[in-house]
Amino acid sequence: MCIIRKVLGGAALLLAAQGACAQSTLTLYGVADSFVQYLGNGSRHAFSERSGGNSGSSLGIKGGEDLGDGFNAKFVLESGYTVNNGAFFIDSSKLFYRQAWVGLTHDDYGSLTFGRQYQPTFWAIYYTDPFRGDEVLSPVAAAAVAFDRNTLATQAASGRTSNSIEYQSPVVGGLKLYTMYAFSSTTTLPVVQNVGNLFDISLTYSGYGLFAGLAYQNQHAGSENVPGLPAALNLLATERFTGSLAYRIGIVNLQANYTYNRSNDAPAGSLAARLGAAHSYSFAEIGATIQATPVDTIEIAGIERRARGVDDSAEGIQIGVDHNISKRTQIYARAGYIKNHGTSTMSWPAVSVTELGSSQSMVALGLTHRF
Repeated sequence: MCIIRKVLGGAALLLAAQGACAQSTLTLYGVADSFVQYLGNGSRHAFSERSGGNSGSSLGIKGGEDLGDGFNAKFVLESGYTVNNGAFFIDSSKLFYRQAWVGLTHDDYGSLTFGRQYQPTFWAIYYTDPFRGDEVLSPVAAAAVAFDRNTLATQAASGRTSNSIEYQSPVVGGLKLYTMYAFSSTTTLPVVQNVGNLFDISLTYSGYGLFAGLAYQNQHAGSENVPGLPAALNLLATERFTGSLAYRIGIVNLQANYTYNRSNDAPAGSLAARLGAAHSYSFAEIGATIQATPVDTIEIAGIERRARGVDDSAEGIQIGVDHNISKRTQIYARAGYIKNHGTSTMSWPAVSVTELGSSQSMVALGLTHRF
């Protein structure tokens, strides 16, 4: 009798475990991306191997549980790394630099999530950049995070935010609302940076071949330790206004976006005021994504960045080709040119411009594998 009870008890536990598995999911996923690059940086020229030129290399875990009545619990943990040397991408102090969040979703009411997440402004602009906001070779990333002395104290949208609470509505008539509030946070790499609380809201529409997005972001003041400066630099409270459009005609998706970054005035006598580093700036991009064949995609984009009240502007053009070898593997090529004017020092992310007003040129060939 004791043996029968043990067998029945074990069977019950096995059935319960199978039931739990049926209601839960866990997925390991990622991207491995590496490329070889030629960079013309003013009068200097260099070849190098880098990572993430088409899509950021990442390793992630995501999962969820069906709670019933349309409710689901979900989480994502996603780390960024560089294939060429196995290092963390940008910030080695964050194990899950790209995403780390948990929350609840409902089929009819949307989602409420907590952690490190993509900003609403990111979702408003992502679908209108032919290069999909890539952090290494996208023209939009180059314009947004340009290391420019005139705009050092005007904060740039990072795309992701820690300590955040985000609500995403369900899609109603093609419309979707994103709202976020984030508490202040500190980053130690690549430099020590403190940022204040953030509010971000965007509304997007998708339907009939059209995508449109509007976003507003308000980033409170903070500080940053910039190499070469004698003290921490004030990061001024900054508002961002973003508008974007995309329209598909056959195999061509026409795309455009515009962002204006407006900072508060620098306090009199502050390091930001003495350096003249608090100028507002804008950038605009226009381009297209062309599905040339079922396995070949062509991207082209033109970009302009302009700081207000100073001789500081840049224009650039970039083209790209992606060829799918399989459903998960791509070969890609990129070629770009940026011309700086006045005191502008815009280039692709992680590239330090060697000469004021110099031109930048780039050619890259790489491989992306998704798993």
